[in-house]
Amino acid sequence: MTNEPESRLEVSITPEVEAGQYANFASVWHTQDGFVLDFAVITRPPGLADNGDGQQYISVPTRIVSRVRIPPAQVFELMKALEQQLTAYENEVGHKI
Repeated sequence: MTNEPESRLEVSITPEVEAGQYANFASVWHTQDGFVLDFAVITRPPGLADNGDGQQYISVPTRIVSRVRIPPAQVFELMKALEQQLTAYENEVGHKI
């Protein structure tokens, strides 16, 4: 057994980033190199649109406010952290989402 010191991340954040971005929609997709998380905000109410051949659909206009790219190995850590925080939230609020 070696007596190596423990590693600790020393995280800092700039004032511009500290406030965060509001997002009410998220999309997750992947490439061979990693996963992409797009966080977006709906910019106006959904409305009917036409695709050009007479078929209508409901258009939901959104704007990406942040895109985060993470390596595949980090996805598992993110999933664990989300589960831990969701459990803590449910315990504090007293109900499941």
